[in-house]
Amino acid sequence: MKNLGILLLFALVAACKNQPAADQTQNATTGFELGVYGDTIETDGALTVVAALESLKTQDSMMCAVSGYVTSVCQAKGCWMMLSENPQDTTGIFVKFRDYGFFVPKDLSGSKVVVRGKAFKEVTSVDELRHYAEDEGKSKEEIEAITQPMEEMKFMADGVVVMEGKK
Repeated sequence: MKNLGILLLFALVAACKNQPAADQTQNATTGFELGVYGDTIETDGALTVVAALESLKTQDSMMCAVSGYVTSVCQAKGCWMMLSENPQDTTGIFVKFRDYGFFVPKDLSGSKVVVRGKAFKEVTSVDELRHYAEDEGKSKEEIEAITQPMEEMKFMADGVVVMEGKK
């Protein structure tokens, strides 16, 4: 009976093992996987980053898909990223992931992605801005230079589809 309990526990652990997201293929150049992170989402009809930012000037929030380039990623866990119009831009939409339920690769910067979820405006506190700067690996001087809260365009993503590797 004791052996049966151990066997059942082992089977349960094996069944709960994290499975990779669907439809992913390894990118030989970057090492991260192209494909889906989080929920599988529809990419058709995605707005550009510029169009999404323009829409948020006249509304507080909206459900949509946005296509752009990842220009920075949390280097601690991959728990947030910045989505910009082009790979060299450093402004755009700050993206987090619904319910902290998934992360993206830390080396995703420069890749073209589509995110789907809720775009919205939010004021980010100095402490939170400094935390994100630290996550990004910025210097102590850059972090200390952050002294004012900032209104940002943010996005709570249900899913991310990596369309192309780094540019």
